[in-house]
Amino acid sequence: MTLFPLFSTPASTGSADLPLFTDVAMDYDAGTPRWESGQPVVVTGLEAVKSWAWRAVATARYLWPIFDWSYGCELEALVGQPYQEGTKRSEATRYIQDALLVCPYITAVNVSDVVFDGSTLHMGVELTTTYGKEGFHV
Repeated sequence: MTLFPLFSTPASTGSADLPLFTDVAMDYDAGTPRWESGQPVVVTGLEAVKSWAWRAVATARYLWPIFDWSYGCELEALVGQPYQEGTKRSEATRYIQDALLVCPYITAVNVSDVVFDGSTLHMGVELTTTYGKEGFHV
């Protein structure tokens, strides 16, 4: 099942075992999918994996019945917890890694610069994928 069933996945491959990853392009500033002429903008390869990862981190795990329980992130579990600062950073890192490593195209996740600014969490996420490395900020 796909979030955007308006397009089909091409048969060409990005690696020997996995088909070419295809996803909808994201406008990361607005937090919405990109559309042109009434159709979603489709990206492949590294940009597609980044788009999927960004949405996976932004989606609460277990909240939405349309998503499988392996999809999404549990960062909301940190809200209101009386953890020490180091424990919060460690748990945030673990939640991000757990959310992203379910994707077979992502081979490693490095989380850096984890900072809590009041109730707002900021961090850098670097993905190592079958297509190369890419990063984004949460």
